[in-house]
Amino acid sequence: MSSKTINIFMVDDHPSMIEGYKSILSYNELGYKINVTPAFDCETAYKRMSQSEDIYEFDMVFLDLSLPPYEVANMNSGQDLALFARKKYPFAKIVMLTSHAEAFILFDIQKTIDPDGLLVKSDFTADEFLKAFEVIINKEKYVSKTVNESIQEMLAVRNNVFLDESNRTIISLLAQGVLSKNLPNYVNLAQSSIDKRKAQIKDYFCVKGGSDEDIVREAKKHGFV
Repeated sequence: MSSKTINIFMVDDHPSMIEGYKSILSYNELGYKINVTPAFDCETAYKRMSQSEDIYEFDMVFLDLSLPPYEVANMNSGQDLALFARKKYPFAKIVMLTSHAEAFILFDIQKTIDPDGLLVKSDFTADEFLKAFEVIINKEKYVSKTVNESIQEMLAVRNNVFLDESNRTIISLLAQGVLSKNLPNYVNLAQSSIDKRKAQIKDYFCVKGGSDEDIVREAKKHGFV
């Protein structure tokens, strides 16, 4: 068995979660010693990585998606930190952990970050967490059950304009309560283009003539938002 130490940078706003992950990983069957450097918000994590001069400092970076933001550096989530970590530690394995099960969010993480691991917290037990760790260490990628199902569902309709990034953004904004007339403030599209896209979305959801509330209701029904 190897006695190598695996250095992990772990970011979660719940210290107890980090302690739990450390405890679980210490039982890995590959014989690795686990050394964890913790951070609990975007500011601390960003500053810690910024000060690092060793691209090999960490073998793995575990990031929770929802974290207190650091607006000064435009670090608003674990997703922003993941992109920064890719630059700082190009050889490290990036693992995203999230409580979100919405297909749009998971698909966006997969598309934007292409992490080595993507796990929905409600999916995994201690055994599966260990399995994911061992798979990733062995240079394979790992996604948990909900992630796999959501991404497969999205890819099944990838030839449909509905999957366009702008359409996904429009649906997400409507779900957040943004009014149609205010959408041009959030997406780089004219109101006329937004209206055309909303018509396409309604066609996809079979709610012709429906309202924005109908779009959001159908999107939620499909698990997209």
